[in-house]
Amino acid sequence: MPRVFIGIGSNEGDRLARMSEAVRLLGETDGVRVAQMAMIFETEPRGGPPQEPYLNTVLEIETALEPSALLGVCQEIERRLGRRPSAQRWSPRPIDLDLLLYDERIVEEPGLSIPHPRLHERRFVLAPLAQLAPELIHPTLRQPIRALAASIEGQRVTPLAAGSPLGPAAG
Repeated sequence: MPRVFIGIGSNEGDRLARMSEAVRLLGETDGVRVAQMAMIFETEPRGGPPQEPYLNTVLEIETALEPSALLGVCQEIERRLGRRPSAQRWSPRPIDLDLLLYDERIVEEPGLSIPHPRLHERRFVLAPLAQLAPELIHPTLRQPIRALAASIEGQRVTPLAAGSPLGPAAG
């Protein structure tokens, strides 16, 4: 099954509870197996209006779902957990699920770009991704994730704790 990485973030309400519920719902989805989860980092928001810090992590899954179907699952989970469309880009959100990488595939469809088009600019995604797959090669930039993570300066990411408070991720 394809190896897929999903970024998970939250900066509204009970951030840990929403992230935990998102992981649970993904794991209960037919055709999805949660393989592992990186530690959780607290990060400052980038862009948008003044808002609370985010919690961010990356989840590795194996899936039989095609990218567009998996995107639909992620969007439904976001809706179930209280995310509503916003006219303002980078606004606060109770939950955010982003498809970062889907094996080595490059996907360009309306509403879906894989690898995530801003993955290489975001330390809050690269730090947890590098924890799970440091030697993984970015499909379009042809650089290891660890090198991309090391190249970003000035974006504070702070580990929340030594372990994941969401409990075991493998299932």
